Amino acid sequence: MADHQPGLVEDARIALGVSVTEMREVNRRWQAMVRSPRSRGAVQRYRSVLGPPAAVVRRKVGDLECEALLWPVPLWPTLRLEVLTGPDGSAWNEWLVRAPGEPGPALGTVDDLAPWSATVDEVARAFAPVRMLDGAAPTRARLAVSAPDGSGRVAEFCWGLFQGFAPADGPQGLARADGS
Repeated sequence: MADHQPGLVEDARIALGVSVTEMREVNRRWQAMVRSPRSRGAVQRYRSVLGPPAAVVRRKVGDLECEALLWPVPLWPTLRLEVLTGPDGSAWNEWLVRAPGEPGPALGTVDDLAPWSATVDEVARAFAPVRMLDGAAPTRARLAVSAPDGSGRVAEFCWGLFQGFAPADGPQGLARADGS
C-alpha cells in the first residue's frame, strides 16, 4: 500500500508502534515465505502467521461452493482479512473486506471516496455497473466505475482497500469506464 499511500502507511506504522526496521523485517520474512520453493499454500501461510481464522463462512460464487476465512485486522477493526478458498481448499482471493454487521461508508459520489475508506465490494455496489480490470499484481485490483454524472473512472485497490483513482491519461488509466 506504500506505493499508493506512503503517508497513510507511515501513520499506520506509528499507530501500531512499529519501527521502520521492524516493518522491513516483517515484510522481508513474509516475502521469503511467499517465494520459498518449499512454500506452503496461502491458506496454511495465513494460519501459521495469524492463527486460526476468527470465522469461516460458506459462500456460493456462481455454481461453486467455497469458504471465506476471516481474520481481524488490528489497524482497521471494522475490516477483516478474507481468504476465499475453492472446493479443493486452495486460495482463490486474499483481500480486506468489511466485517459482518459493520456499516460501510456512505458513497453517493466518487468524491465520497477517500484512500482506505472502502472495499472493492462497497465501491462496486455504490457505482454499479462496474467492470473488473486486471490489476498490476495479485494484491491489486482495479474497477472501471461509472460516476453518477456519467463520467468513467478507474478505482485502484491494494489488498481490496480503495487507494485512489488511476490518472485518466496514465498507462494504467482509462478515460472512461466504457473503454472509450
